[in-house]
Amino acid sequence: MVAKGFKAAGATWVHVVDLDGAFSGEPRNLPVVKRIAAVGLKIQLGGGLRTRKSVDLALSLGVARVVIGTRAAESEAFVSELVSAYGDRIAVGIDAKGGKVAVKGWVDTTKMSALVMARRMDALGVSTLIHTDVGTDGMLTGPNFEAQEAMLGAVEARVIASGGVSRREDVARLIATGKNHPNLDGVIVGKAIYVGRVYLSDLLRLSGEARG
Repeated sequence: MVAKGFKAAGATWVHVVDLDGAFSGEPRNLPVVKRIAAVGLKIQLGGGLRTRKSVDLALSLGVARVVIGTRAAESEAFVSELVSAYGDRIAVGIDAKGGKVAVKGWVDTTKMSALVMARRMDALGVSTLIHTDVGTDGMLTGPNFEAQEAMLGAVEARVIASGGVSRREDVARLIATGKNHPNLDGVIVGKAIYVGRVYLSDLLRLSGEARG
């Protein structure tokens, strides 16, 4: 399981990915998620949430928002049902590999364009999209700024940018992009924090200065 921090809507969130769940097709680490939620953090959880039962259970544990990825690429009806039931507690994760949607823990790549999927989710009323560029995620080489900007321009939904952040300047550039695209809702930072390339306190300060 992987936890990453990001700033959205004036609050600090923890983005948690159940990697075991992503590969198996059902959540595998909900007891751990429950313990994290008990600390009082705002949690956004993805990974293996492919049934209504698993989504209901995750939200009942105190998760603030769940992220639907693979199942969203397979069934718009499923997404519509969840949005009707839970509103903005439902987000859709769009993982892009070469511009195409990657699913099942990035093992498979579909023929669907990430931008096409984003527009479809936007039309269904999904309020938040998490756009991850698979090619840069965890590589510490910098985000795919062009792809993130294209995503922001394609939808009205809020977009959380993910993948490739390696230094403070990457976050600053994404924040600057958000001045032209006010639907940029956050930036997910993971490995750069773990290896000491950036410090969360500094990034939160940077985000606060931009809002101020």
